[in-house]
Order: sequence, then structure tokens, then C-alpha cells
Amino acid sequence: MADRIASDHPSVETVRSTCTETATGVKLAVPADDRDSFPADEVIRVVLDGEELFAHVQRALTGDELSIPGIYETPDSARDPSGASDRLTAWTDDHAVSAGGSVLIDVVEPDFLYGLRAPGETAYYDAREPPRDSLSEIAKDLEDQ
Repeated sequence: MADRIASDHPSVETVRSTCTETATGVKLAVPADDRDSFPADEVIRVVLDGEELFAHVQRALTGDELSIPGIYETPDSARDPSGASDRLTAWTDDHAVSAGGSVLIDVVEPDFLYGLRAPGETAYYDAREPPRDSLSEIAKDLEDQ
């Protein structure tokens, strides 16, 4: 069984993002100072209220900021959200986070597992190790054998 870790544990880094409105819902803007805590242009695992989902971390068109434009049920939906249901908008509504408000992003396992929570809330995460190799590395190893 995986260990449970609280959002206020010393090993969990917390980044304050800003919720901004978009034409289709909301997105989270990550400040440029905190961009090293996220893998740009990659899909990450995000925990919303105990449920593990997926998000695509995107670079801003200008500047050094990153954004999380939505949270989806599968990695493929996070890469191509057309037709998929964005869970971020519903989550911000449920937690009374308005446009311009803050959302805390907990870095549970850098480049692998993150969690969202509203300011003042405590969240608990199942801490576990990320896979040692990416799927592409595993496939390459199989081809070489």
C-alpha cells in the first residue's frame, strides 16, 4: 500500500497559481519563477479531491510562464482535449475559486505527480515512485533485444 502524504509535509513543494478565464472555461497560470517545478509540454498526473487525472503543461506564447489549460480523465484527452470533459472548471466551481483567485499546486513527486487544492485546505496524496523508464525507453529496449 502506498504511503499517504499531507500537502503540508516538508517534502511537498507548493506553488501558487492564478485561475484565469478562457473562452472555454478556466486555466491555471504558473508564475515564471516556479516553472522549474513543472515539465513544460508534458502530460502530468494531477490529483483532484483524491482522484488521479491528467493535465498537459503548456508554455505561454510569450514570456516564461506555464499554464495548465485543463484536467482530463486520460493522458490522451489531456494532449487532445477536443470532445473531452475538462474537470478543472467544475473543480474551481466546487471550491469557489473565481477568476483571478489562487489555486495551490502541490508538487508531490516532481515531473510526475501534482495535486490541486484551494488556499486554506489540506489535501492527502498517495505517494509513490514514478516509473524508472518512460514507455518509449522501454519500447526501445525491447527492440534492441
